[in-house]
Amino acid sequence: MNYHKITHTGWRKGKDKTTFVLVCLFSLVAMFPLFFILWDVISKGYKNFNLRLFTEVTPSSMDAMLARMNGEPIPGGILNGITGTVLIVGMAILFSVFLGLFIGIYLADNRGKRFAGVVSYLTDLLQGMPSIVIGIIAYAWIVKPLGGYSALAGSVALTIMMLPMIVRSTEETLKMLPVAYKEAGLALGSSYTSVVFRILIPSGFGGIFTGILLAVSRVMGETAPLMLTALGASVVNWKVMEPTSAIPLLIWDFYNDPNLVDLIWSSSLLLLIVIFLLNWIAKIVARKWKV
Repeated sequence: MNYHKITHTGWRKGKDKTTFVLVCLFSLVAMFPLFFILWDVISKGYKNFNLRLFTEVTPSSMDAMLARMNGEPIPGGILNGITGTVLIVGMAILFSVFLGLFIGIYLADNRGKRFAGVVSYLTDLLQGMPSIVIGIIAYAWIVKPLGGYSALAGSVALTIMMLPMIVRSTEETLKMLPVAYKEAGLALGSSYTSVVFRILIPSGFGGIFTGILLAVSRVMGETAPLMLTALGASVVNWKVMEPTSAIPLLIWDFYNDPNLVDLIWSSSLLLLIVIFLLNWIAKIVARKWKV
């Protein structure tokens, strides 16, 4: 009897070790393509990663061609793309954060109700919608009625993409909080609004803020919706009702111009660094303000 028990225990330990080794092996295999991509972007992107990249606008194709013929670095940078990204993503954050918070609070507080179920289903449907379709929707809602491409149209497209993640992070974070928080606040005579914004939201700050940062990092590299809404610009533009460039749009433009192709890697490296920092901050916040 003991012999069979020992044999069974040894077999389970062997299976556990084998499974662990296989998981580690397949994880390494899955990470190899990521390492190769990172190495490719870093090794090619650092060449034009200088102060010009942040202080000058995109050069013309002729200037870039002359620089390549003389063996010089490509003049100019992507200042117009950086400012455009800040403008478009900044407005999208303003629109999506407030709307996403209110929807998430409603879903967390009205679970089981029919209308809340419909809103939850539509949120899931929106999260799986292709970005190009969202770009077409923003084109029909903003570009056509206003008669032109603009940073506002681009921010509306990114807002639609960010909204589901912010709604879900807010809803799930508030669901994890003890019900006693809300009951105690109401029992002390506080209004529902005060309880939500002074007790529940601060208590769930880590989860909510992490969801916002991940939503921002998701839309930072989107190109398709901005092609249909913001269009792009060769100069720095801070006017929300005019066409505006963005880093992903510039990468697409550089890809179609053989004289500017070297700037693809520097722009991609900058975008990669920003997204890495956002995800790193999200992990720190989630760890420090854990619900």
